[in-house]
Parts: sequence; C-alpha cells; structure tokens
Amino acid sequence: MEAKSEPWNAGDPGVLRLPSGRLIRGRALRRPLPADGPTPTYAVHLLGKEPPQVPWRADWLRWPDFRLPADRTRARELLTGAWNLATTERVEIACGGGRGRTGTALACLAVLDGVPADEAVDFVRRHYDRHAVETPWQRRYVRRW
Repeated sequence: MEAKSEPWNAGDPGVLRLPSGRLIRGRALRRPLPADGPTPTYAVHLLGKEPPQVPWRADWLRWPDFRLPADRTRARELLTGAWNLATTERVEIACGGGRGRTGTALACLAVLDGVPADEAVDFVRRHYDRHAVETPWQRRYVRRW
C-alpha cells in the first residue's frame, strides 16, 4: 500500500475542492501535463478507446465523447473508488477535452461527497469549469446518480 501522497495544490488549474476538502484534478488528455507541479498517483481516463499507458496507476472507463459510460456499473465502481482514494492520493479524472465527460464524472463525485444531485452540475461549473457537463443526457445522468 502506497504511503499518503502530498495533495494537489488547491489553486492549480483543474483542481476541484469538494465540500469534504478532497482535492481532485480534472484534465484534458489532449493537452500536455502541466509543466510544474505533481503528477497523479491514480487516474480514471474517460475515453471511447483505450488510452496510452501512463507512469502512474490508471483505469480506463469506456465513455465515448458526448455520451455516457458504456458500463454504468463499472463507472460507479471506478468513480466511487476514485472518491475514496482522494483522501490520501492525487486523483485525476480526465477525458479528451476535460469538460463533458470529466465534468460529468466530477459532478458524480460531488454527489458522493454530499452535494445534492440536482445541484452538482452547477457546483462543478462554479468550481471547475463553467462549460463542464456538455449534454442534456450527461446532466440527467448526474441527477440520477
């Protein structure tokens, strides 16, 4: 079991502070990693096809662009696991553009963290990216989470 890692810096781009204090970074995989600062210790990649390997632990959730997860049971397992790990590790949630799928997943994590489901999308848009959660079905997915 890995020792507790230093957390994300709350003011860094893409870092979302949940009500519990957990810090989770959202990121666009199409963009390079930030040049300075720590790397994730664990990531969930939300993509329609298998992502390239990374030098930290990562799981892939098949989630085509502008859509919903292909396997909703696996989505719940991976996102719940990521939320739990965020107490001791630098967790990153990432998709191609870092907004739609990533924002939807972050909103689901906000629900796990106590944000009411009907407020989670607004929470993520206020604290992560104002364009997060791009489609009506992604918003509905969060409300039903």
